[in-house]
Amino acid sequence: MHTLLQLGWFFKKYWKRYTLGIALLLAVDLLMLLPPGLIGQTVDQIRNGTLSRTELTERILLLLGLGIGLYGMRIAWRFLLFGGSLMLEQRLRERFFAHLTKMTPSFYQTRRTGDLMAVATNDIPAIEQTAGMGVLTLVDSLFMSVLTLGIMVYTIDWKLTVAALVPLPFLAWSSAYYGRLLHDRFLLAQEAFGVMNDHVQQSISGVRVIRAFVQEKHDVESFRKVSEHTLERNVSVAKVDALFEPTIGVIIGFSFLIGLGYGTFLVFSSQISLGDLVAFNLYLGMLIWPMLAFGWLMNILQRGSASAKRLQELLEVEPDVQEQNDAVREVPAGSIVINELTFTYPGASHPALQKISFACQKGETIGVVGRTGSGKSTLCRVLLHQYPVPAERVFLAGTPLEQISLGTLREKIAYVPQEHLLFSRSIGENVAFGRPGATQEEIWQALALAEMSHDLERFPEGLETMVGEKGVMLSGGQKQRISIARALLLDAEILILDDSLSAVDARTEEKIIQHLRKERQGKTTIITAHRLSAVQHAQQILVLDQGEIVERGTHDELMAANGWYAEQFRRQQMERQVAGAERGLET
Repeated sequence: MHTLLQLGWFFKKYWKRYTLGIALLLAVDLLMLLPPGLIGQTVDQIRNGTLSRTELTERILLLLGLGIGLYGMRIAWRFLLFGGSLMLEQRLRERFFAHLTKMTPSFYQTRRTGDLMAVATNDIPAIEQTAGMGVLTLVDSLFMSVLTLGIMVYTIDWKLTVAALVPLPFLAWSSAYYGRLLHDRFLLAQEAFGVMNDHVQQSISGVRVIRAFVQEKHDVESFRKVSEHTLERNVSVAKVDALFEPTIGVIIGFSFLIGLGYGTFLVFSSQISLGDLVAFNLYLGMLIWPMLAFGWLMNILQRGSASAKRLQELLEVEPDVQEQNDAVREVPAGSIVINELTFTYPGASHPALQKISFACQKGETIGVVGRTGSGKSTLCRVLLHQYPVPAERVFLAGTPLEQISLGTLREKIAYVPQEHLLFSRSIGENVAFGRPGATQEEIWQALALAEMSHDLERFPEGLETMVGEKGVMLSGGQKQRISIARALLLDAEILILDDSLSAVDARTEEKIIQHLRKERQGKTTIITAHRLSAVQHAQQILVLDQGEIVERGTHDELMAANGWYAEQFRRQQMERQVAGAERGLET
């Protein structure tokens, strides 16, 4: 019942639909009580020889009319109640998906993709069943049971009714017991299903790595174990589920046995008529559905309760980054200033950035370099406000980052992450993802700036070329350049390239940098890189080490300082010359 109370917001919104549906359902229940009484009277009149041809014809026509009316009303209430539950499923999916889009990276770091998919594909339909079949069985079983029992008591015989209901307490006990078992086992089954989903997702995404390391058999065996575990969990649910109907069937059988045996005795002792006994058994037969429905209700409510708990736990998680009520929605293009910033990831014990300070004026290019794990990507994530940042430590155009509307911030910044994720769409759709209304000319121009247009000309379908799941049809360098083109198409005030030139060769990198310097004059660009030639032109270069700025300055200043930057630059230049000489020898 708690699950139905949690769905009160939906029932309030569509109260007219549910009120009409329940009213039609109750009307059907009332009309269904007429045929047993008519049949009982007819049996008594036939036995007494008082039934005329006209009365028989009228009753047959009446029963036929009732059947047609009940048919139409059943269609109507099914459309209203079950249609409403499908609307709930749609709303929950939309609400869940919208919630996922608001979550910050820390949310996804602690939750498996398979579990999230299990909630969307299994738990939400289970909640939908609660709003459809659950409402039906709750209303129908209670109303039909009370109404039928009342008629049996007042129109036939109360002693016979009480005797036939003796087994019912066992029904209540067994339903409660099975319900508790089902709730616990269904939760475990859903968790196992989430683990299996996550395994499939990882295997499909990493199929190239699996094949490269010849781990197909191992992965299949691993999946078999996960699948068997999921099967065991679901079989444990099915075992409890399978007990409901047989248990109810046995209890109903005992009720029929008592009703028939004791009823026959009452007929022979002239306490009730034969027609009353026929009508009583028809009414008792009508109680089969409410009893079965009561068992199903416990099943549905327990499944819905377990699923609602899993969904609610996710919906109650608030994003780490909360937008202030009075957030600034108009920020002029301007400088970026970071003042004594120390940042620690949620749950981490050591800071990823320590006492970072620098200023970037509008139109400048900032280079950020350093060893792997030095904090370059973390700095980019801080600027994107993907994690909570200390108050008044990061400023955009003089406004503290935490006071800026997240939507406004996203509009100001174009970001190319290291992962360069592409969607399973065409190249043109991937480039125009941030600007769906972009013309083909604008898309081609962005691709040209990213040095991808020449590659694209070799594809027979051009912009309509499908890239496959996560860009599987393209090379690493092509995926990277398409990601760069996607960001350049936005023409944002601030462009952040997070090691986004690592998969292209030095010559292509040089051309892309030239395009950026020409096209982004007057706009701010931040480039993190391992290859120092990518930031050689920057007005300011920051060298990070273990989250701290250990060197800063222009390329010439850093070379003159003869520190880590200078040493690394000379080594990379030497490696480049050696590689060029080797290519020359090969030709």
